[in-house]
Amino acid sequence: MAATLGLVVAEVFGGILGRSVALLNDAVHNLSDVPALGISYLAMRWAERPADTEKTYGYHRAGTLAAYTNAFVLVLLSIWLGYEAFERFRAPVEVVESWMIWTSVAALAVNGGITLALVRGRGDLNLRSILVHNFGDALSNIAIIVGAIIIHVTGAHWIDPLLGLAIGLLVLWSSIGILRESSHILLEGRPRELRVEEVARAILTIEGVQEVHDVHLWSLGGDHHALSLHARVPDMHLDECEQLLASIKQKASQDFGIEHTTVQLERAGLPAHSGYVMPEPVKK
Repeated sequence: MAATLGLVVAEVFGGILGRSVALLNDAVHNLSDVPALGISYLAMRWAERPADTEKTYGYHRAGTLAAYTNAFVLVLLSIWLGYEAFERFRAPVEVVESWMIWTSVAALAVNGGITLALVRGRGDLNLRSILVHNFGDALSNIAIIVGAIIIHVTGAHWIDPLLGLAIGLLVLWSSIGILRESSHILLEGRPRELRVEEVARAILTIEGVQEVHDVHLWSLGGDHHALSLHARVPDMHLDECEQLLASIKQKASQDFGIEHTTVQLERAGLPAHSGYVMPEPVKK
């Protein structure tokens, strides 16, 4: 993270001194890596904090909230730099190609080094996502180097704002994706990999569960998912109810990775008051 932050500072200075909007946009692009790494560390540390009377679900969404805020700032920055690139098309500015080339060479060395260091761990999904991201950063550095050489040979200064606009669109696209995902979690959205009907039908396979309704799935952040539902069961002893509750929680945990399940048991045969009722259990 320190290397990436140093790279951002270098590209900002290089972009200002070299009058290159492409370098400034690439600095913003690399800046998006810093919050991502910091957020991962913050979320990991905060997630270890136990729930308390104020945060009864714990602090799992701290990283999600930070991701939303950072992505929002990056969207504003990418729009502003896109505007600057558009203005450069209208009034071209002579860039200093040497600053573009040497700053991008240094950036390529950092991003290329990180990429090569991560190749050995490409089997891990998280490391693979970082590998792909850094590979994209390295490609943008190569594009700026090639663009600077073309500007030096041809004098076509419009290439710099064109590269800046392309990198800015890349930042905007990735930031909007983060905004969409983080807002989905903050608005209690269903985890993408889970389906309400699949979970409900799985619960119906448990002996004694005759009906399931008011099923709610949401994410606390990361892989921490929660489930609440109403289950209608025949009259039974309290000991049997506790065994049934344990079976429902075990099913949710083992089949869907849901770690927090809340169940309200109701006597079978009561009138339905929910829009999501499954009166017939699946065949066993």
